[in-house]
Amino acid sequence: MTSEAGYNVAILGATGAVGTRILAQLEQSTIPVKSLKLLASVRSAGQTRQFKGQDIVVEEATPDSFDGIDLVLASAGGSLAGSLLPEAVKRGAVAVDNSSRWRMDPKVPLVVPEVNPEALADHQGIIANPNCSTIQMVVALEPLRQAYGLNQVIVSTYQAASGAGQRAWDELLHQAQQHLDGEEETADILPTKGDKKHYPLAFNLLPQIDVFQEDGYTFEEQKMMQETKKILFGDPHSSEVKVTATAVRVPVPIGHGESVYVSVDDETATREDVQRVLASAPGVVLEDNPDEQLYPQPIKAEGKRETFVGRVRADIENPGSFNMWVVSDNLLKGAAWNTVQIAEELVKRDLIHSQV
Repeated sequence: MTSEAGYNVAILGATGAVGTRILAQLEQSTIPVKSLKLLASVRSAGQTRQFKGQDIVVEEATPDSFDGIDLVLASAGGSLAGSLLPEAVKRGAVAVDNSSRWRMDPKVPLVVPEVNPEALADHQGIIANPNCSTIQMVVALEPLRQAYGLNQVIVSTYQAASGAGQRAWDELLHQAQQHLDGEEETADILPTKGDKKHYPLAFNLLPQIDVFQEDGYTFEEQKMMQETKKILFGDPHSSEVKVTATAVRVPVPIGHGESVYVSVDDETATREDVQRVLASAPGVVLEDNPDEQLYPQPIKAEGKRETFVGRVRADIENPGSFNMWVVSDNLLKGAAWNTVQIAEELVKRDLIHSQV
């Protein structure tokens, strides 16, 4: 697969739930692809995937896999991201990574294109894709920050099983069938593979996503708090905004929901003002008509790139504070599409230089 101009692209983790969607989003993107390499673990090597009508054989990822590669789109977990992406950069590539490995590195931009694309100018080879739950929230927060200032965010998430990977998604469906068949539900993965106990998600709620930290927050909650500050204010420890989070896994296959409480600096802002700002914000679709029972739902957001916002209400007890409900496809805007969107922005800004 060759053309006169374009980039040599590699997808790392190409056979996973996010990797397969990166492939599909890349095919629909504006990025000129000269050649494409699909990389995964040795277990997946030898499989084939299609790109623009051509079969591509999946290869085992090694440092030498990145020879001649201009752009890497990665969704292979923190360990591989830590070991392989620096090797890709050494060989001249620019890498966009989905794992949490590089997000808090002060030298690595953490980017949502609708929010802080200018941060890409300072990249040193690796750009981090934020956590899925953070991405959709900051897409809704940034237009409010620009219009009215921002001083506090309180978020409770309702996160889909697929956010924990394909195996967790499969386990949810298996548990649901067990429950319907009158069998005891078995659990081997959730709330997190890295902890001692596992609980069923089907017909249940799990107020734990990732492992607990010493302060009682989970790592997922800490990620949301720190990433929001880094994206909006350039510093994961910024004092310009207060952020707190409670992250909950819910028995939904795809699509995260979030109840977001936000306090702005301008106490004269009204519900109608906030709705107008959100309705014209990039990447946002306002679905907010209580009279028609119109509000965002994960089942309707699945397969879409946008972030959907509704249930906008002013806090009648606190001027300048608002509630809203934010929903997005966690595998697309929360992962694959944001990754490819970052790459499109890199191309647009001429921040990838094709190798001869």
